Amino acid sequence: MGLGNEILDVVDTDDKVTARASRSEIHAKGWMHRSVHILVFSSVGELFLQKRSPKKDENPGLWDTSAAGHVESGEDYPESARRELREELGLNEPINEVMRLSAGPKTCWEHVRVYSCTTSQKIQINLQDISEGRFYSRTDLESTLNINPTQFTSTFQHIYRKYINKY
Repeated sequence: MGLGNEILDVVDTDDKVTARASRSEIHAKGWMHRSVHILVFSSVGELFLQKRSPKKDENPGLWDTSAAGHVESGEDYPESARRELREELGLNEPINEVMRLSAGPKTCWEHVRVYSCTTSQKIQINLQDISEGRFYSRTDLESTLNINPTQFTSTFQHIYRKYINKY
């Protein structure tokens, strides 16, 4: 299915499904929907970030969480997170939910569930979605965020402030 044609659940402020619609219609109308973000840590605590492909329709060329994506209609959050981890990074690791964010402007009207995992596997980025990726130490990440926060997605910055900088 084409990028704008994937079918997603439209949800209300309580994250209850109210309808189904195409991704492009949901984004055009600003309807609330669901997404997942996965934080992949190395065994020494460094965080892998992906740089979104310049061809993406949302946040092209910006740094984002390790893997992320929409929850497809009929899919649950954990299932979606595992799928995105496989599709974007070629990983199959156990995940743990670490945070929930309510839909709003900072999350592009997405109810977000954030998961984390640790890996020692070689990450194989999907070059259709990601232009590059790398592990950041906490010091490097804080420095880069302070110098140029606009090179990161708003959702990543929100997740960073609420969770990552506390680990």
